[in-house]
Amino acid sequence: EWHETYRSTFTVLEWVFTGLFTAEYVVRLWVVRRPLHYATSFFGMVDLLAILPTFIGLIVPGWGSLRVIRILRLLRVFRVFKLAGFIHEARGLQSALRASRRRIIVFLSVVMALVTIMGTLMYLIEDSQSGFSSIPKSIYWAIVTVTTVGYGDIAPHTVLGQIIASFMMIIGYAIIAVPTGMIGVQMLRKSDGKTPEISTQACPSCGRDGHDQDAEHCKHCGYRL
Repeated sequence: EWHETYRSTFTVLEWVFTGLFTAEYVVRLWVVRRPLHYATSFFGMVDLLAILPTFIGLIVPGWGSLRVIRILRLLRVFRVFKLAGFIHEARGLQSALRASRRRIIVFLSVVMALVTIMGTLMYLIEDSQSGFSSIPKSIYWAIVTVTTVGYGDIAPHTVLGQIIASFMMIIGYAIIAVPTGMIGVQMLRKSDGKTPEISTQACPSCGRDGHDQDAEHCKHCGYRL
Protein backbone atom coordinates (compact mmCIF):
# COMPACT_ATOMS: atom_id res chain seq x y z
CA GLU A 1 0.00 0.00 0.00
CA TRP A 2 2.79 2.43 0.91
CA HIS A 3 4.65 1.48 -2.24
CA GLU A 4 1.69 2.23 -4.49
CA THR A 5 0.68 5.44 -2.68
CA TYR A 6 4.10 7.11 -2.57
CA ARG A 7 5.73 5.41 -5.55
CA SER A 8 6.07 8.60 -7.62
CA THR A 9 7.45 10.55 -4.65
CA PHE A 10 10.05 7.90 -3.89
CA THR A 11 11.02 7.72 -7.56
CA VAL A 12 11.63 11.48 -7.69
CA LEU A 13 13.66 11.39 -4.48
CA GLU A 14 15.58 8.41 -5.83
CA TRP A 15 16.76 10.32 -8.87
CA VAL A 16 17.41 13.52 -6.91
CA PHE A 17 19.78 11.75 -4.53
CA THR A 18 21.33 9.75 -7.36
CA GLY A 19 21.98 13.00 -9.20
CA LEU A 20 23.61 14.52 -6.12
CA PHE A 21 25.78 11.44 -5.57
CA THR A 22 26.77 11.41 -9.23
CA ALA A 23 27.68 15.10 -9.18
CA GLU A 24 29.76 14.59 -6.04
CA TYR A 25 31.60 11.64 -7.61
CA VAL A 26 32.37 13.60 -10.79
CA VAL A 27 33.57 16.64 -8.80
CA ARG A 28 35.84 14.46 -6.68
CA LEU A 29 37.39 12.97 -9.81
CA TRP A 30 37.85 16.48 -11.18
CA VAL A 31 39.48 18.16 -8.16
CA VAL A 32 41.96 15.47 -7.07
CA ARG A 33 45.36 15.46 -8.72
CA ARG A 34 45.35 11.69 -9.24
CA PRO A 35 41.80 10.64 -10.19
CA LEU A 36 42.75 7.00 -10.75
CA HIS A 37 43.98 6.66 -7.16
CA TYR A 38 40.69 8.00 -5.85
CA ALA A 39 38.59 5.87 -8.23
CA THR A 40 40.37 2.67 -7.12
CA SER A 41 40.45 3.57 -3.42
CA PHE A 42 37.99 2.09 -0.92
CA PHE A 43 35.82 5.21 -0.63
CA GLY A 44 36.04 5.75 -4.37
CA MET A 45 34.56 2.31 -4.95
CA VAL A 46 31.88 3.04 -2.33
CA ASP A 47 30.91 6.24 -4.15
CA LEU A 48 30.74 4.40 -7.46
CA LEU A 49 28.63 1.57 -6.05
CA ALA A 50 26.25 4.16 -4.61
CA ILE A 51 25.23 5.39 -8.08
CA LEU A 52 25.94 2.50 -10.45
CA PRO A 53 22.94 0.20 -9.67
CA THR A 54 20.41 2.96 -10.40
CA PHE A 55 21.75 3.53 -13.92
CA ILE A 56 22.20 -0.19 -14.62
CA GLY A 57 18.60 -0.75 -13.51
CA LEU A 58 17.45 1.34 -16.48
CA ILE A 59 19.10 -1.10 -18.88
CA VAL A 60 18.96 -4.47 -17.11
CA PRO A 61 15.66 -5.27 -15.32
CA GLY A 62 16.10 -6.51 -11.78
CA TRP A 63 19.41 -4.77 -11.13
CA GLY A 64 17.59 -1.88 -9.49
CA SER A 65 17.20 -3.98 -6.35
CA LEU A 66 20.97 -3.74 -5.86
CA ARG A 67 20.50 -0.10 -4.93
CA VAL A 68 20.45 -1.29 -1.34
CA ILE A 69 24.27 -1.37 -1.44
CA ARG A 70 24.17 2.42 -1.25
CA ILE A 71 24.01 1.92 2.49
CA LEU A 72 27.80 1.60 2.21
CA ARG A 73 27.88 5.39 1.98
CA LEU A 74 27.10 5.44 5.69
CA LEU A 75 30.76 4.56 6.11
CA ARG A 76 31.49 8.18 5.25
CA VAL A 77 29.84 9.16 8.53
CA PHE A 78 33.15 8.30 10.17
CA ARG A 79 34.84 10.99 8.11
CA VAL A 80 32.03 13.56 8.25
CA PHE A 81 31.74 13.55 12.04
CA LYS A 82 35.49 13.13 12.57
CA LEU A 83 35.10 9.93 14.53
CA ALA A 84 38.82 9.27 14.47
CA GLY A 85 38.62 6.88 17.40
CA PHE A 86 36.44 4.48 15.44
CA ILE A 87 38.74 4.73 12.44
CA HIS A 88 41.72 3.98 14.65
CA GLU A 89 40.02 0.91 16.12
CA ALA A 90 39.08 -0.30 12.65
CA ARG A 91 42.68 0.08 11.52
CA GLY A 92 43.80 -1.84 14.61
CA LEU A 93 41.52 -4.73 13.69
CA GLN A 94 42.77 -4.59 10.11
CA SER A 95 46.39 -4.70 11.30
CA ALA A 96 45.64 -7.67 13.56
CA LEU A 97 44.04 -9.59 10.69
CA ARG A 98 46.95 -8.76 8.42
CA ALA A 99 49.52 -9.87 11.01
CA SER A 100 47.66 -13.17 11.52
CA ARG A 101 46.93 -13.90 7.87
CA ARG A 102 49.64 -16.55 7.41
CA ARG A 103 48.60 -18.45 10.53
CA ILE A 104 44.95 -18.21 9.51
CA ILE A 105 45.74 -19.48 6.00
CA VAL A 106 47.64 -22.47 7.42
CA PHE A 107 44.83 -23.12 9.90
CA LEU A 108 42.14 -23.00 7.20
CA SER A 109 44.21 -25.32 5.01
CA VAL A 110 44.37 -27.86 7.83
CA VAL A 111 40.62 -27.55 8.40
CA MET A 112 39.89 -28.06 4.69
CA ALA A 113 42.12 -31.14 4.64
CA LEU A 114 40.35 -32.46 7.75
CA VAL A 115 36.83 -32.06 6.38
CA THR A 116 37.88 -33.57 3.04
CA ILE A 117 39.33 -36.66 4.72
CA MET A 118 36.42 -37.03 7.14
CA GLY A 119 33.84 -36.46 4.42
CA THR A 120 35.43 -39.10 2.20
CA LEU A 121 35.62 -41.51 5.14
CA MET A 122 31.94 -40.99 5.92
CA TYR A 123 31.08 -41.63 2.27
CA LEU A 124 32.77 -45.03 2.55
CA ILE A 125 31.16 -45.88 5.89
CA GLU A 126 27.59 -44.68 5.37
CA ASP A 127 25.22 -45.55 2.53
CA SER A 128 23.36 -43.28 0.15
CA GLN A 129 20.09 -43.74 2.07
CA SER A 130 21.62 -41.80 4.97
CA GLY A 131 22.29 -38.89 2.63
CA PHE A 132 25.96 -39.59 1.90
CA SER A 133 25.34 -40.15 -1.79
CA SER A 134 28.57 -38.54 -3.03
CA ILE A 135 31.93 -37.33 -1.74
CA PRO A 136 31.10 -33.60 -2.22
CA LYS A 137 27.86 -34.06 -0.28
CA SER A 138 29.76 -35.90 2.46
CA ILE A 139 32.29 -33.06 2.62
CA TYR A 140 29.38 -30.63 2.93
CA TRP A 141 28.17 -32.66 5.93
CA ALA A 142 31.68 -32.56 7.42
CA ILE A 143 31.82 -28.75 7.10
CA VAL A 144 28.37 -28.34 8.66
CA THR A 145 29.35 -30.65 11.52
CA VAL A 146 32.80 -29.26 12.26
CA THR A 147 31.45 -25.69 12.34
CA THR A 148 28.80 -26.87 14.86
CA VAL A 149 25.98 -25.63 12.61
CA GLY A 150 24.24 -28.99 12.35
CA TYR A 151 21.40 -28.53 9.86
CA GLY A 152 20.30 -32.13 10.33
CA ASP A 153 19.52 -32.78 6.67
CA ILE A 154 22.22 -35.48 6.61
CA ALA A 155 22.98 -37.69 9.62
CA PRO A 156 25.02 -40.88 10.10
CA HIS A 157 23.13 -44.05 11.03
CA THR A 158 25.97 -46.47 11.71
CA VAL A 159 27.77 -46.66 15.06
CA LEU A 160 31.16 -45.91 13.52
CA GLY A 161 29.73 -42.94 11.64
CA GLN A 162 28.21 -41.54 14.82
CA ILE A 163 31.54 -41.91 16.64
CA ILE A 164 33.29 -39.96 13.88
CA ALA A 165 30.55 -37.32 13.96
CA SER A 166 30.96 -36.94 17.73
CA PHE A 167 34.71 -36.52 17.30
CA MET A 168 34.19 -33.82 14.68
CA MET A 169 31.72 -31.95 16.90
CA ILE A 170 34.29 -31.79 19.69
CA ILE A 171 36.98 -30.67 17.25
CA GLY A 172 34.59 -27.96 16.06
CA TYR A 173 34.86 -26.04 19.35
CA ALA A 174 38.64 -25.88 18.99
CA ILE A 175 38.28 -24.71 15.40
CA ILE A 176 36.18 -21.76 16.59
CA ALA A 177 38.62 -20.86 19.38
CA VAL A 178 41.91 -21.01 17.45
CA PRO A 179 41.43 -18.11 14.96
CA THR A 180 39.80 -16.02 17.69
CA GLY A 181 42.91 -16.47 19.84
CA MET A 182 45.23 -15.65 16.94
CA ILE A 183 43.51 -12.36 16.19
CA GLY A 184 43.09 -11.52 19.89
CA VAL A 185 46.82 -11.88 20.56
CA GLN A 186 47.68 -9.56 17.70
CA MET A 187 45.16 -6.97 18.89
CA LEU A 188 46.67 -7.07 22.39
CA ARG A 189 50.13 -6.54 20.95
CA LYS A 190 48.90 -3.54 18.99
CA SER A 191 47.18 -2.03 22.02
CA ASP A 192 50.26 -2.40 24.26
CA GLY A 193 52.28 0.08 22.23
CA LYS A 194 51.65 3.79 21.96
CA THR A 195 49.75 4.72 18.84
CA PRO A 196 49.53 8.25 17.41
CA GLU A 197 46.21 9.99 17.02
CA ILE A 198 44.78 9.56 13.56
CA SER A 199 43.34 12.42 11.52
CA THR A 200 40.32 11.92 9.28
CA GLN A 201 41.52 14.49 6.76
CA ALA A 202 41.66 13.09 3.24
CA CYS A 203 44.54 13.90 0.91
CA PRO A 204 43.38 16.30 -1.84
CA SER A 205 45.63 14.49 -4.31
CA CYS A 206 45.04 10.77 -3.83
CA GLY A 207 41.94 10.90 -1.61
CA ARG A 208 43.38 8.58 1.06
CA ASP A 209 43.20 9.25 4.79
CA GLY A 210 44.68 7.81 7.99
CA HIS A 211 47.34 10.50 8.52
CA ASP A 212 48.75 11.55 11.90
CA GLN A 213 47.26 14.64 13.49
CA ASP A 214 50.49 16.63 13.04
CA ALA A 215 51.21 15.38 9.50
CA GLU A 216 51.93 18.06 6.91
CA HIS A 217 52.26 15.76 3.89
CA CYS A 218 50.36 12.70 2.71
CA LYS A 219 52.18 9.52 3.70
CA HIS A 220 50.93 7.79 0.56
CA CYS A 221 51.75 10.26 -2.23
CA GLY A 222 53.67 13.05 -0.47
CA TYR A 223 51.23 15.83 -1.39
CA ARG A 224 50.95 18.71 1.09
CA LEU A 225 47.85 18.42 3.29
